Amino acid sequence: MASIVVLFAAFTLFATVPERTDPRVRTFVSPARVVWTSGDSVYGNRSVVKNADSLLLPRHGQIPEERWRGVCGCAMENNGEPASVILDFGRELHGGLQIGSMCPRGMKMRVRFGESVGETMADIGTKSASNDHAIRDGVHDIPFMGIVEIGNTGFRFVRLDLVTAGKVNLECVRAVSLMRPMSRRGEFRCSDERLNSVWDTAVRTVHLCCQDFLWDGIKRDRLVWLGDMHPEARAILSVFGATEVLSDSIDYAIATTPADGWMNNMPNYTLWFLRVVREWHRYTGDAEWVRVRGEYLKATVAHVLENVRGESAAYGDGRGSNVFLDWPTQHNKPAVRAGTRGLLALTLDDAAELMDVAGDAALAAKCRGEAAKVRGEKPDPAGAKSAAALLALGGLSDAKEMFRDVIGKNGNEGVSTFYGYYMLEAMSAAGENQRAIDTMRDYWGGMLDMGATSFWEDFSLSWTNNASRVDEMPVQGKKDIHGDFGEFCYPGYRHSLCHGWSAGPAAWCIAHILGLEALDAGGKTVRVRPFLGDLDWAEGALPTAQGVVRVRHEKRPDGSIDTKIDAPPGVTIVR
Repeated sequence: MASIVVLFAAFTLFATVPERTDPRVRTFVSPARVVWTSGDSVYGNRSVVKNADSLLLPRHGQIPEERWRGVCGCAMENNGEPASVILDFGRELHGGLQIGSMCPRGMKMRVRFGESVGETMADIGTKSASNDHAIRDGVHDIPFMGIVEIGNTGFRFVRLDLVTAGKVNLECVRAVSLMRPMSRRGEFRCSDERLNSVWDTAVRTVHLCCQDFLWDGIKRDRLVWLGDMHPEARAILSVFGATEVLSDSIDYAIATTPADGWMNNMPNYTLWFLRVVREWHRYTGDAEWVRVRGEYLKATVAHVLENVRGESAAYGDGRGSNVFLDWPTQHNKPAVRAGTRGLLALTLDDAAELMDVAGDAALAAKCRGEAAKVRGEKPDPAGAKSAAALLALGGLSDAKEMFRDVIGKNGNEGVSTFYGYYMLEAMSAAGENQRAIDTMRDYWGGMLDMGATSFWEDFSLSWTNNASRVDEMPVQGKKDIHGDFGEFCYPGYRHSLCHGWSAGPAAWCIAHILGLEALDAGGKTVRVRPFLGDLDWAEGALPTAQGVVRVRHEKRPDGSIDTKIDAPPGVTIVR
């Protein structure tokens, strides 16, 4: 009966908003480049595309538009083979496409969205290309004289194929970007433009995932995944502050998961859920927000405590629920078990803090007692950098030892887009901030080198060997960086190239290069402890519930750092 009461209380969080206005804004984006047309191929006069560059000109979305000016648009002619064009919109987008046409009635266009050029050229089933989560490949009627709008997915590239015989004049093709307007209050810039690009791309990646709720990816899976949400929350709070999309996503998780169940049916994701709630409270300092959700949080914490086991057994209910760290450790179950113990210690600390706020001293004490027991263990990370990072951060192993023995070995092999953030944090805990900066340049920068404009669900630098970029036509004799890699649920073109869990550098650069860290709930006290390493200067800002703290750090000739700080009233700065 108690669980029913808790679940009913959780559902009441949404009961007052049965309808809501979409907070996102539509923006029209013109193509930046014509990648390819079938007129360049072997089809000859059977497939004709003329004046494709006209699609790059600004358009007003009115048809006819070009005809009034006596100018032709892009002429496409199917004389036995589809007439085709691939367009590049210059950056990853979420949304769809507008097509404006002048043509005979009954003409049909095949539209294929892609996060890479290769994906736009793949049929459903080829290298795992699919319509499973967002329809990215379909045949559509196009108007005799008008505009049609198609699609809702994540993409940068679009391929258009005129599949019916005859001629079409495309006057207008433009993307419809659908995004929440979210102002960057946190900032980061430094003397290294590559690092700036990594930071900007990380921020843009997580912003793209702020759709109806905070999604893991904008093509796949387009869902609220609670483990993914922790690095996303760290990035969002560090850059955008306390946004509605984050609190709404927390409440969505509460409303759809019984307190005695597992978030996303994954025991570790319930641990991450509690960590996300703690991040929200630490940022806002809003104790009432926690107390409103207090009964659910207490029941969730009690459920976690019931399933804490000894070192020899994995945390969880023993019923086959998926205990997950990240993709590179999925083949390494000992590493998953070890990393889970580190995550458990961190979560029990956070849960104790939440129980203090919720007014349950007994549960808080039990959390601290169990955390101490877990920290008495010494699990072997089994060679996995993900597990080693959590053991170091959770206090089960010495951070310097974990860096020396695991995290710092073999360059960037074993770094992941998800747990890469915790590896960066573990490097900082080991006093290896310069190595963390180098990792961002090489690992996240490696995606940029392959044409990325958002960061991916998974990535290994080894994939780049003899591989074509995402913005290139597939090249015979070279690997396709998108279509030829990936495993588990994301082989080939199912692989998401915009995944919010990869946004860790957005938070790390502010916390460790700028050295800005809020020390208490609500950000009344902020520590400023910069690290420039091989940088000449860095500047930026951290938003807090009290206002924005701004800094600029410049390296003096003797290697010391000159720091200027601008803090709002009510914020105490600690050096």
